[in-house]
Order: sequence, then C-alpha cells, then structure tokens
Amino acid sequence: MSLLGTLLGGGKAPHLRDARASDSVDLARIHAASFHRGWGADEFERLLAERAAHAHVICDGPDGAILGFVLSHVVVPEGEILTIAITPRARGKGLSGKLLSHHLGRLAARGVTTSHLEVEAGNTAALALYRRLGYGETGRRKAYYQTADGTCDAVVMRRDF
Repeated sequence: MSLLGTLLGGGKAPHLRDARASDSVDLARIHAASFHRGWGADEFERLLAERAAHAHVICDGPDGAILGFVLSHVVVPEGEILTIAITPRARGKGLSGKLLSHHLGRLAARGVTTSHLEVEAGNTAALALYRRLGYGETGRRKAYYQTADGTCDAVVMRRDF
C-alpha cells in the first residue's frame, strides 16, 4: 500500500490515464466543486470529442474513482491548458503536480513545445504549482474572472519545453 493511497483512504496508488467521453459526468462534478462557474457534462463531452482536445485523469487506483483531471487544447507546437481540477477531498496531497507532469509529458510526446494557461491571480496554490513546473508569468487580464465577490485578474503563464 502506498503512502498516498493510505492518505486518500483507498489503499491504492493513484493511476493516470487518458480521459474518456464516459468520464464527462465525473469531470463536470469535479469542475463544479472547483470553480465559480462549473462546466456541464455536455460541455465536457463536446470538448473531449474535439480532435484538438487532450485530457488526462488521475484515479484512486486503476479501477477507482476519478480524483482529478486536466484538459488542454492543442495545435502543435502549442498547447493551452483549459482547466485542471482535483476533488476537494484529494487536494493538498500532491496529485495536481503528478497529474500535470504526466499531462505535459504526453503533450511533449505529441510535439508540443510551448504550454499556455490562465489562472486566477488569487489562486496561490495553483500559481505555486505552475511556477514549480516551470511556468512564468507573461501578462495579466484585468477583471477577467467572475468570482463570488466580484471579479479577479487572470495571470497569463507560459512554459517552453
């Protein structure tokens, strides 16, 4: 039994795999628990059906529940992370770093040499993760995100592989 598996209560090491259309309901549930405006299952089905979409999930073992996901839009040589989310119960355990590292490795194998993303300026955990993985700030979009308290700037980031 892995330490991470014990921390998650499932007793299994996390498992990474490509996201499937059949995951759409779970992705929508996780997204809704993570963002002010969650995307619906129909939006995830449509996105995952697009040729340019590349998504991965991290699960509680090979047949376990989805704990998080990442979704990018790719037009080689560039990719843009559209969203990444981890279930509330699995946050703070290093899963997002493992998931994002896996995802970026898969994108690099497809010929991606640059990854872009936008993140809420107040999301310190996400900003720290992206900086640890080599992203740097390239700009800001003022009042870009709607939040429960009004608006928040978006930090635009880039990573070259």
